[in-house]
Amino acid sequence: MTKEATKATTISFLEHFRKVPDPRQTSKVHFLLDEILLLVLCAVISGADGWVEAAAWGKKKLDFLRQFLPYAHGTPSHDQLGRIFAVLDAKAFQQCFIEWVQSLQKALKGVVAIDGKTLRRAFDQGGSSGYVHMVSAWSSEQRLVLGQAKVGEKSNEITAIPALLDLLTLEGAIVTIDAMGCQREIAQKIIDKKANYILALKGNQGTLRDDVERLLQQQKAHGYALQKVDQCASVDKDHGRLETRKITVLDDVAPLQKTHQWPGLQSLVMVEYDSSGGAIRSETRYYIASFKASAADLGTFIRDHWGIENGLHWVMDMAFRDDECRIRIQNAPANFATIKHAASNLLRTAEGKQSLQLKRHLAAWDTDFLHEVISH
Repeated sequence: MTKEATKATTISFLEHFRKVPDPRQTSKVHFLLDEILLLVLCAVISGADGWVEAAAWGKKKLDFLRQFLPYAHGTPSHDQLGRIFAVLDAKAFQQCFIEWVQSLQKALKGVVAIDGKTLRRAFDQGGSSGYVHMVSAWSSEQRLVLGQAKVGEKSNEITAIPALLDLLTLEGAIVTIDAMGCQREIAQKIIDKKANYILALKGNQGTLRDDVERLLQQQKAHGYALQKVDQCASVDKDHGRLETRKITVLDDVAPLQKTHQWPGLQSLVMVEYDSSGGAIRSETRYYIASFKASAADLGTFIRDHWGIENGLHWVMDMAFRDDECRIRIQNAPANFATIKHAASNLLRTAEGKQSLQLKRHLAAWDTDFLHEVISH
């Protein structure tokens, strides 16, 4: 790809963020918002994990940046970067990110896992805000971050998840959420989005979990002779552990619906989990789903949900040092998290089977590779 073509593609990427309002006084602006976003995105792709590193990268790579935008006043200092990202509207910034991802992805299908993560060092000690908690949506099939929303102060994921769902296009997807998201409003919103859900059950829904457990355990006690069920089992051996999972699916939900009237409910799922090797652990988990499918398929979808832990949260900690990031003022933590997710998506879609950490090194070492990454 020529540098001219790469430039056009990069500017197209920035077009999605031009809806973000710039709160600075126009007469005092030395660095265009496009210039700041491109600088920070490229710096993060190349290994920067904070404002000091991003500013230092910009000074060293000014000639590279000027292939795309003027940078008439050079590049901003780390203090300037921090101040600008702190005042940018986080919701508008996230909306632009989501629109950008939607322009990249193919038709959405498979599991969209939604889960939260705390930015452990993004804590404004002595300030008005506590730890920053982000809820993210992850496409298990495409291995892309689809969007994220910051959990409001004095709030929790129950309010952030509907706000994130409102931003996403989910038609045809299967949305999976842990027990925190098992709420009628959330289930209805997923159905309204023309998607399906699989929601984990715990004790936060009154008697729902107890009734699901009672119904499935009753079936088990009678050898599943009372009603038709579908079952499958899987055995996995890894790292010296032997893991067995037995999935049971009951799609006669009429007795339960008489009491609970849950939006869209079609199936009840029981996963009996046993692990041996080291500590022996047994656990039974329960789920509700808005569609009918085989036990094998539902078991796969449930396992796909945990890809957000290994494919996103763990990677952000290991490759992007999320838990060490000390950015903490106003909207800066949420906005910087969005930039890191954008960098992660670009690195994932770049050619090559290297880890994200190695790809960050390659981008730092080789500007031609960095060209390829930001051209997606």
